[in-house]
Amino acid sequence: MSHTQRPLEVACPQCSKKVVWSEKNPYRPFCSDRCRLLDLGAWADGSHRIAGEPAMDETEIDEMILRAERGLQAPE
Repeated sequence: MSHTQRPLEVACPQCSKKVVWSEKNPYRPFCSDRCRLLDLGAWADGSHRIAGEPAMDETEIDEMILRAERGLQAPE
């Protein structure tokens, strides 16, 4: 008796089309190269981002380093 497992299907993160998760799909988890590139473009232009504290700019980093070198605490 053999158990035939149904292949895992996931929703394409870009268009929500059902995609079989398989080594045969070079674009997984996306359904196509187009959806993969659209997602990449959204990350590149800032539409997609991970929530968190805003990044410091170079001036803030330089000030932090100077304070650390002088043994001063950061302002609250």
